[in-house]
Amino acid sequence: MKSKKSIIENAVNTLQLEAQAILNLIPQVNDDFVAVIELILASKGRVIVTGIGKSAIIAQKIVATFNSTGTPSIFMHAADAVHGDLGMIQADDIVICLSKSGNTPEIKVLAPLLKASGNSVIGMVGQLDSELALQSDFILNTAVEKEACPHNLAPTTSTTAQLAMGDALAVCLLHARNFNEDDFARYHPGGSLGKRLYLKSGDIAIRNEKPSIHPTASVKDVIIEISKNRLGTVVVIQDDVILGIITDGDIRRMLEKHSNLADITASDLMSKNPKRIDKDILAMQALELIKENNITQLLVTENDHYFGIIHLHDLLQEGII
Repeated sequence: MKSKKSIIENAVNTLQLEAQAILNLIPQVNDDFVAVIELILASKGRVIVTGIGKSAIIAQKIVATFNSTGTPSIFMHAADAVHGDLGMIQADDIVICLSKSGNTPEIKVLAPLLKASGNSVIGMVGQLDSELALQSDFILNTAVEKEACPHNLAPTTSTTAQLAMGDALAVCLLHARNFNEDDFARYHPGGSLGKRLYLKSGDIAIRNEKPSIHPTASVKDVIIEISKNRLGTVVVIQDDVILGIITDGDIRRMLEKHSNLADITASDLMSKNPKRIDKDILAMQALELIKENNITQLLVTENDHYFGIIHLHDLLQEGII
């Protein structure tokens, strides 16, 4: 078994080689790169991304990134393409073909077919004299000096370069399309990521009770109302006007200071001008307000009227935290 020192050295060497390979791509962001971006933006079709072996896996990731950031894309395996999958390519589609050598048997068969189809072909390739490069309308040069594999065989550095170039394309397209958070939320409605982008404060507050009490209410009534609704708080309201908020912490502090509770009312206990948020503001911003003010409950309003309560636990349950 390798020593700890040897393991660390191998890992660091791999990361250094791959990091340098990405930096070496910077000069390749050239006129062809710009032309590819302009071509995709002007296209009425989709982006078909294809490859073989490990390049095919990177192609699938590029497709996923394109689709999630506003560029319609489809993956086509290069080996399947010559057995019928070429039929998925439509007249206005653009094809991006990934290959380190550009000369694998499948690519050598596929490249001329793509060229003959009349679709624009973009070669993301590591050898500029390869069959793929010669058949491409535009070239994205992803050449690397060596693989991180000690035998210079297993695709490592080369696939990292392809992945990074694909991300560069996707991000440039994202900026060019003015793809914003609302667009992102539309494509990512599921999971905690989607909730951060579309779930509003009112969507959470409406599920909870709306604990409220009159400013003249007794301490006993305040405690009952807080306990009944299990939110740890109650809002003090008079004539539909929010006067303040009382939390279970306020109750504990009051009990520490006073032994005679007979004359104490809700108005004596409440904190005036409680932190609040409009129901149409994102729940993510409610979380930020809760954290900034070191509180666990937040008042939610609609046109300055009492709408409901958000508790920190609600945000935790939604996976927003």
